[in-house]
Amino acid sequence: MDITVTVNNFGDTRSGGLAGPMGLFVIVLMSIATVLLIRNMNKRLRRLPDSFPDAKQTQREAEIARLNADLERSGAGGTAPDVEAGRSSTASAVADNEVTGITTHRDGSSADGDNGRV
Repeated sequence: MDITVTVNNFGDTRSGGLAGPMGLFVIVLMSIATVLLIRNMNKRLRRLPDSFPDAKQTQREAEIARLNADLERSGAGGTAPDVEAGRSSTASAVADNEVTGITTHRDGSSADGDNGRV
């Protein structure tokens, strides 16, 4: 009968006794970090709105608002004659006493001959 004796080729097991507890510490530390990150992510997700506005629709609305403002500035929108009739004379006096400012950018005379006044 042949008897084979096995030999321990893994080295001395007493000197590497710190590897097991250190590995457990790393696993516990990573588990705690994962739990904290998941909680933080859930809080941030709850703050988000149910749906976001369509980017193209928002861009269209901004373009329409800009065009309407340009039309109102140029006077092309036109006002009805009965709108001006309801105003009092004090409103026109306030408009006449409006403060005018001097612009900081002086490039000579402007096209309307106002010489830099707003």
